[in-house]
Amino acid sequence: MNSPSTPAQRTILTVSQLNRATSRLLDEHFLSVLVEGEISNLSAPSSGHLYFSLKDANAQVRCALFKTQQRRLGFKPENGKHVIVKAQVSLYEPRGDFQLIVEQLEEAGDGALRRAFDALKLKLSEEGLFDTANKQKLPALPYTIGVITSPSGAAIRDILTVLRRRFSAVSVIIYPVAVQGDNAKYEITKAIALANEQQQCDVLILGRGGGSLEDLWAFNEEMVARAIFASTIPIISAVGHETDVTIADFVADLRAATPSAAAEHAVPDQQAWLSRFVQLETRFNQLLQRKLSQKQQAFAWLSKRLQQQHPGQKLARNAQRLDELELRLTQAMHTKIHRNQSRVEAKIAQLWQHNPAVTINNYQQKQDYLSKRLMTVICHKLENLNQQLLNVSQTLHAVSPLATLNRGYALVIKQPSGQLIRSTEQLKPGDIVETRLAEGRFTSEIKKLV
Repeated sequence: MNSPSTPAQRTILTVSQLNRATSRLLDEHFLSVLVEGEISNLSAPSSGHLYFSLKDANAQVRCALFKTQQRRLGFKPENGKHVIVKAQVSLYEPRGDFQLIVEQLEEAGDGALRRAFDALKLKLSEEGLFDTANKQKLPALPYTIGVITSPSGAAIRDILTVLRRRFSAVSVIIYPVAVQGDNAKYEITKAIALANEQQQCDVLILGRGGGSLEDLWAFNEEMVARAIFASTIPIISAVGHETDVTIADFVADLRAATPSAAAEHAVPDQQAWLSRFVQLETRFNQLLQRKLSQKQQAFAWLSKRLQQQHPGQKLARNAQRLDELELRLTQAMHTKIHRNQSRVEAKIAQLWQHNPAVTINNYQQKQDYLSKRLMTVICHKLENLNQQLLNVSQTLHAVSPLATLNRGYALVIKQPSGQLIRSTEQLKPGDIVETRLAEGRFTSEIKKLV
C-alpha cells in the first residue's frame, strides 16, 4: 500500500492555478448578487476607479467600482454611507483577495428618498412654487375650516380639540384621506381639488402625525405639491413633528410645526377677541367723548375768529404772501443756477489741466523703448545659449562610446544577460555573445577560449 506522501497520489497546484480555479468557480456559481452594507476604507486613486469595503456588524468584503460604471451614479460614494450594490463575485488572482466587482451602486433606505426629496425640492423651487409672492394670506376670522387628514389618527383629534378651545363657533369639514401608503398621494390630491371645487372652506389644514421619512413620503410627492400650489383656498401644512420637513411645507401658504399648531394659526382665540372687543368698546367711547369735546372747542374758537376777521382780508394777505414767496423762489433759483455754472466751469478748467493724453504718450514711448531693449537682451541670450549647447555637444561626442567604436574598437555583450565582457574569464564554450561595431552588430557562439 502506497504512503499518502507518495508523489503519484498527490496533486500539487501552484498558487496561480489555485487562484484561477477559485475565480472560475466563483464566476460559475455567482452570476450577479445584490449586497447591502456600509461603505468604509474608500480609496480613489488617480486611475479614476473606486475601491472600498462593504461591511455590516459582523463582516466585510472588498469591492471595486471601475471608472466606466461611475457615470451611472446619482450620488457621491462616501465612507459611512449605507448602500446596495449589484456585483459580480470575483477573486483578485494576483493577491488571492475575495472581492465584488460592482456593476450598480445605489443608496439604501432613507438615502434614496432623501436624494429624491432634494431633486424635487430643487425642481419646484426653480419653478417658483416656494416663492413668498405666490403665498396667500390666511383669513383673520374664517367661518369654515377644512381638515385633510386621516379620520382615525391623532392629528384630527388634536386639531378639533384646539379649534373647539380657541373658537368653538367655527365650522369644520373633514376630508378623510390615507396619509401614507401608495394611494395616499392620490387621495390627498383629490381632496384638495374637491375642497376647491366646493368652495365651502375659508382655509384648509393638511396634516398628519409624525413618522419616518418613508411614512411622510405622500407629502413629498410632486402631484401633491402642485395641487397645493394650484389651490385658491389658503392651505396650512402641518405634517409630522417640528423637526419633520416635507415638500408640502415649502409649497403651502403657511407651515405649522404640528397639527395642533396649525389649528392655533387657523383661528383666533375667542377669549382674546372678546377681551379685545371690550377694550375697543371702552376706548372707542373715550375717543368719541374726547373728539366731541375737541370739536366743540374748535367750533367755538372758529366762530369767534370768524367774527373778528372777515375772510376777504385773510385771502388778500395770503395772496400778498404768495407773491412774496414766488419772488424769493425765483431769486433763489437764479442764484443757484449761477453758482452751479461757475462750479462747472472751474471743474472743466481743472480737467484740462490734468489731461491724460500727455502722460499716456510718455508711457507709450517708454513702453516702445523697453520692448526694443527686451528683444535685444533675448537675442543676445539665445546666441550665448546656442554657443554653450555647441560646446557641450562637442565635449559629449568626444567621450561617447560611439566615438571609440569609430576608431576600430568593438563592444562584446553576453546574451541574454546583457553583461559587458571585459575578460575571457567571463565566458565559457557555448555562450552566445553579441558584438557591436561602429556600424552594425553580429551574434557569435563561443567555441573555444584561449
